[in-house]
Amino acid sequence: MLKKSLTEDAQEVFRAIALIELGARMQVLESELTLSRDRMIRLYREVKGVSPPKGMLPFSADWYMTWLANIHASLFYNTYTFLKNEAGCSHLDALTKGYRLYLEHCNHSGAEAVLDLTRAWTLVRFFDAGMLQMTACCRCTGKFVAHKHDLQNNVVCGACQPPSRAGKTKKAAAARQASQEAALEVLMSKNEVPEHAEHTVLANVAALQPQRAGLVAQAA
Repeated sequence: MLKKSLTEDAQEVFRAIALIELGARMQVLESELTLSRDRMIRLYREVKGVSPPKGMLPFSADWYMTWLANIHASLFYNTYTFLKNEAGCSHLDALTKGYRLYLEHCNHSGAEAVLDLTRAWTLVRFFDAGMLQMTACCRCTGKFVAHKHDLQNNVVCGACQPPSRAGKTKKAAAARQASQEAALEVLMSKNEVPEHAEHTVLANVAALQPQRAGLVAQAA
């Protein structure tokens, strides 16, 4: 059995560090790298400061079919395929670079990243297994994630035709309540609230507290 060179071993270590920093689970590291499990656990503890989490990986392709998850999955997978097919990146480089670009896009647009690296990696695995396909939207012509053998003609993506309650989740409602409360507190701290209205503002803030707590509890 041929031994790996020191250069190849160092490259594997750097790849492992990059995946761990992006949030890879141990199952992802074991599938993508040739390092021993003991070394990867040691690397994980050095990089994250804690032991790697345990538990099963996502196993259902249906998760990617919900409205918001489908938009984020389509964004990531289009980036991944471009890096792999057009830029000539390897699978692992396309995965890590594509996920970094996805995170940068979410940060730039002020949106919460729905996909973690494990979900992104699992998405690629589902495509490799022939469970998912990219379908072209008949309106924007962009390609989005769909089940294999779903209809290909006159299909509209979730971005062009969002559901009626898109963006009206309990978590979003809790965030709106928190922003209203923060705005009231800022006004009071700057003494921009008239004296005769101060008691009304305080009452509004007090009324928002139980509502916010309930919404946060429901969204958790």
